This record gives sequence, C-alpha cells and structure tokens, in this order.
Amino acid sequence: MSTTIPFRLGFLAFVEHGNVSQGPRGPFSQGLNDGLELFELADELGYDTGWVRHRHLQNYLSSPLPFLTAAGARTSNIRLGTAVIPLRFENAARLAEDAATVDLLTNGRLELGLSSGYAGQDSIYSEVYGPIDGDLQSVVDTELKKFFRAVEGETVAVADAEFLIAPEGTPLAVLPHSPTLRDRVYYGAGSKVSAIRTGSRGLRLQLSTLQTEGGVGLSFEESQRDSIRGYREAHARTSHRPSYAAVSRQVLPITQGRDRDDYAGLISRDQERQAAQAATGAAPLGNLRAQFGKVPAGSPEDIVRFLGADVALAESDELIIALPFDHPIEVVKHILTVVATEIAPALGWRAGADRVERTPADAREAAAS
Repeated sequence: MSTTIPFRLGFLAFVEHGNVSQGPRGPFSQGLNDGLELFELADELGYDTGWVRHRHLQNYLSSPLPFLTAAGARTSNIRLGTAVIPLRFENAARLAEDAATVDLLTNGRLELGLSSGYAGQDSIYSEVYGPIDGDLQSVVDTELKKFFRAVEGETVAVADAEFLIAPEGTPLAVLPHSPTLRDRVYYGAGSKVSAIRTGSRGLRLQLSTLQTEGGVGLSFEESQRDSIRGYREAHARTSHRPSYAAVSRQVLPITQGRDRDDYAGLISRDQERQAAQAATGAAPLGNLRAQFGKVPAGSPEDIVRFLGADVALAESDELIIALPFDHPIEVVKHILTVVATEIAPALGWRAGADRVERTPADAREAAAS
C-alpha cells in the first residue's frame, strides 16, 4: 500500500453559536461548548491541527480567535487554525494584534488561514460591515500587505509631538509581536491561478473540498495536484520559507449499524453533486458552480484505498478531515475517532510524530513507494 498520508493530520469543523441558555453562572452556548469538547478529543487522539470555519451573519463562528484562545487553554499540543478569516471584513493592524495575542497565549500554536471574502454576496455584507472602496481583490491585496508589515514587526508609523507616550520620531510597530507567526500564515485558494498567487506571496496554501475552477479534462484531484505544483514553483521563486500545502477531504467511515442512517443526507448530496459534475463538469454552489471532491462512504479499509489513490493528497503536507455541520456531536466525534485510530494510521500517520516539514520531493517519493 502506498503511504501517501501527509505528515500532519488535521480536522476542520463548523462550530455553532447556537443553543444559548441562561445557566447558573450566566449565558451558556451548547454549540461553543461542543466545539471545545471536539478540540479536547482531537488533542487526546493526537491530531496535529484543529481548524475552525469562519462565517458572518450565520450561526457559526464569526470570531474564531477568541474561541481558539479558549480551545488552547483546554488542550496541550494540538495546533489551532482558522479556515479562513476573510480579509474583506478586517483591519490589518487590528487582526495582527489579535492574532499575535492568541499566538502568545497558546505558545505559538496558531495557524492563521486567510482569504479574500464573498464577492458575489457583498451587497448584503456592505449594509452591515460597510462598503469597500474598489474591487475586492485590490482591497484584499492592500490589506494583506498591511498585515504583513504589522505581523512582521515593521515600523508602521512614527511618533509625532501629539503622541505623548513616546518621544517624537520614535518608530512605532503593531504590538504584541509574535516572532514566528508570519511563518504560519495560510491563504485559501479555489483555483490554480489563486494557488500560484499564494505561492508568489510566500504563504502557506489551503485547498478545500471544492474548487471554483478546474483543469479541462482533469479530475478534481488532478486539478488540485496541478494547483499544488504551481504553488510550489511560485513559492520557490519568491520565498525563503518552506512551502506548505494543506488539503481538505470529507470521509464517512461506516463501522456501526446506524452510520448509514446518520450519513444519509451527506451521501445523497454527494451523489447529486457527482452526477451534476459528470453531466456538465460542475455542480451548483448558490449562484455559482464548482467542482466538488467525491466523498467516500464505506469501511475504513475502503477509505484508506480511496485516499491512497488521491494524487493531490500525495503532494500535500497535511490532510484535513472536513467534518459535517448540522449533525449531532456524537456523529462528528465518531468520524474524528475512526479517522485517527483506523484510517490515518493505515496510511502512515503517527500521533505525536516529530513535526518536520516535508518537501515536494518527499511527497513524490512517498506517493511512489
């Protein structure tokens, strides 16, 4: 069997704000507490990274950094990631302050995933968060440059006579500063063009379970493989940092009688998407169309074979298991447990292994073995 598992194993969760009640000590959110329990379980199982999705005007995390601070206080080893913070809603300096504070509070465990935002839905968001000045990509590029300066501890202003807490002429930087955080900044890409742009910026790469642009005549996995290769090449030309690609996959392990019933809606949705893609090359995603990766539902052995043949996974550095939303916490914990105890070890992953960065050559060698 080919050992194609990336060196790190992560999970990606929707964490709800819901089921808020008034407890004896004050307001209490069952959804947030379930999310913290998920991180505790993953830490015990040896997962390398726990990622949370970021949403606005929905019943899921709109402020992931405070949540990850709480998760960090209840765990020991697992790294804490955002997937992804949309820069359209952020002030670069304020984000850098919050991110560095979380990183310092969690002893350098923050993995900061960023993205652009939701261009097709901005008419709604503008009413709440204010309009943007210019096209979305230009706004995001500007904020990203500001964020780099802030998170790298560069001078962002100079004290004048009115700045009473420092002598005039004093260089000012965004504080606090976490020295290695810049090395752990990711960008979510939905196409090869975006992946190459991510590499040229010297960032780490996040690829999800869908993409908005696929290669002609290529499968979902082949398109993502080409995105990773384009990313690595661009990264090597522009950055002294190691490249790093994380790939998300959803799996539905069936190990007990009720699993098929628990997954019924997910299996049906995947079948509909795959049928649409077979007919037209893409499936509906709101007002857009996208290509979705197939979701394997079967025994752990079936899923091991499926992931072992994934050509994009073979060239990545981290497998992120995308957990379903709007499902009971017991179902989500079951998937998390089976992946860590039966699926990932069969692919070569080991809990608590030394976290050494892999090169593309390492990945190709593993895929060929």
